[in-house]
Amino acid sequence: MLSKSLVLALTLFLCGAAVPASARPAAQAEALRPGEYVWTPQLAPSGPMVVVVSLPRQQAYVYRNGVRIGVSTVSTGKSGHETPAGVYTILQKHREHYSNLYDNAPMPYMQRLTWSGIALHAGQVPGYPASHGCIRLPMQFAERLFAETMPGTVVVVAASGISPPSVTSPGLFVPIDTSTGAARPAAPSATADHVWNPELAPDGPITVLLSTSDRKVVVIRNAIQIGQAVLKVEGAPLRGTHAYVLLEGAGNGPSPIIADRPALRWMSISVPDGAADAFALRDAMSSGRISLSQDFLRSLHDALRPGATVIATDEPLSPHEAEWTVMETAQPAATNPK
Repeated sequence: MLSKSLVLALTLFLCGAAVPASARPAAQAEALRPGEYVWTPQLAPSGPMVVVVSLPRQQAYVYRNGVRIGVSTVSTGKSGHETPAGVYTILQKHREHYSNLYDNAPMPYMQRLTWSGIALHAGQVPGYPASHGCIRLPMQFAERLFAETMPGTVVVVAASGISPPSVTSPGLFVPIDTSTGAARPAAPSATADHVWNPELAPDGPITVLLSTSDRKVVVIRNAIQIGQAVLKVEGAPLRGTHAYVLLEGAGNGPSPIIADRPALRWMSISVPDGAADAFALRDAMSSGRISLSQDFLRSLHDALRPGATVIATDEPLSPHEAEWTVMETAQPAATNPK
């Protein structure tokens, strides 16, 4: 699904120039057809992982270090065998597994959520609930997810009327606590132009989410929000989604964005529906079309380490209420088991 060619680049955010790398999945996250998925683990190479399964949307969302790295269509339990909503952890993993309840049906890449028979596994995904309670995934997505999770990984199954809309229709920013599965409370409105609390997570990988739609930047370390800043926007500064990863070594000369700081070296990464202009973020910031507090930028610059990622988008970090949609689930049931 993903091209392995990556083209190294020089500075972009807080730095100089970049050249795009190719890693585009076959389908876009917001327009997936039954059996399709998006898998972009390069957006957050490390950090705590959590999976959210939305029953009304019939989709699964995978987050690492607080950032969405995967979306897949799923098929959950049909009428009479509904998949129960709740917070689970992966109890057991079997690459090759067969059902002991339904005629020895194959369940490849099985990840058990309950001892009574609920699991994630590869299977048919027709576009509506069709299983006997398990969560079916497309084969290749199931394989990729299986390779990244471990026993103890939290899996939240979200249902309308039980889970908040931010969890049943999640966005780029993880909607739950990755350790407990509880819905993440809304961040209080900042009284200043930025908040910086690195002590909340002293160590771990950093991801920066920048949304021109929300006019906000969120900094996440080890899946915990440690910073937030108001993004000042002039005109139409950024189109599409752009992603970058910090490389080893210093860039050329001083940063064109931050006073008294050296340039850094970044690699540009292709993402679903991402724009091709690898210079977009740097140009928008250096021209003043978008801007942030210099104090905030200095704090962020000093905290960054190689492997940190920046995702800049014109989408909201969490869906706005008017954008929440629910898929129709009253569909004919499939005849094959789990």
